[in-house]
Amino acid sequence: QVQLVESGGGLVQAGGSLRLSCAASGRTFSSGTMGWFRQAPGKEREFVGSIRWTSGITYYADSVKGRFTISRDNAKNTVYLQMNSLKPEDTAVYYCAAREGIYFRRSPDDYDYWGQGTQVTVSS
Repeated sequence: QVQLVESGGGLVQAGGSLRLSCAASGRTFSSGTMGWFRQAPGKEREFVGSIRWTSGITYYADSVKGRFTISRDNAKNTVYLQMNSLKPEDTAVYYCAAREGIYFRRSPDDYDYWGQGTQVTVSS
């Protein structure tokens, strides 16, 4: 089993920044992929981006490309989501997720493990 715990959410004004963390514990895997998703009230869970544990190669949704950056610290088993130039439409609960394998996937169904989520609210 893999346990994922997100932190770093909060309230920020439009144009501001936040950094989310996702700490992994339990059976971690060296060849997997970590993903970030978000879900706003009344909407489906949306892919934000993902990163490969080994290479650090990243992949982003168009809606966040150029504003959000995913990184990882393998020694700490932690993945980060740096969010800059935040907009009110970025308001959502943000989740990290993990899957085995190196291929990027955008569907939540392709991820095996999930964190509990952390709320991000961007005020206008």
